[in-house]
Amino acid sequence: MKWVRSKICGITRIEDGLCAAHMGADAIGLVFYEKSPRYVGLDQARSIVQAMPAFVSIVGLFVNAQAAQIKQTFDYVGLDLIQYHGDETASFCEALALPYIRALRMQPDVDIAQVAKTYVNARGILLDSYVPGLPGGTGEVFNWSLIPSLDKPLILAGGLSSTNIAQAVAQVQPWAVDVSGGVEQAKGIKSAEKITDFMQALRANR
Repeated sequence: MKWVRSKICGITRIEDGLCAAHMGADAIGLVFYEKSPRYVGLDQARSIVQAMPAFVSIVGLFVNAQAAQIKQTFDYVGLDLIQYHGDETASFCEALALPYIRALRMQPDVDIAQVAKTYVNARGILLDSYVPGLPGGTGEVFNWSLIPSLDKPLILAGGLSSTNIAQAVAQVQPWAVDVSGGVEQAKGIKSAEKITDFMQALRANR
């Protein structure tokens, strides 16, 4: 079975980022969307990044932010990758010319495969659950059987936890998985025990 990579998203504390890294996460996610309970300010984000060991990618999540804000945050914090999680158009993402992944919600009656193709230089497509009014972090699982064939690496998100990650990997066979609420003790506060359980369950299927 192929190696499935992992991102622990919504990190707000240094200790949570270090726990994710020590348990083998390939990336951590920092949320720069002020309406999110997992929002992190620039200085705190920078301190988290500076504490991370080598070979852990830092992903910055944005929802309909201005291009100048994204660029400033990318440089100041020291991000490796942008995650566009709002209504950003392909032309917007491409024009900014920063390495990125595009999150798409599994909205009914939307041709996800066709939309994904428009993000020409995306490093991957993240598929998340669709809940009206919420850009992400819903904690809800969507119907994995509806996932279309993509010409980009597939990153699976939406309600993942240690109890369903084995089934998710077996059924979807994604390039990577992205978890946030499934490893929390409270919104924005990770649980070392849940991170450990999640990563061990993921590794068991690698």
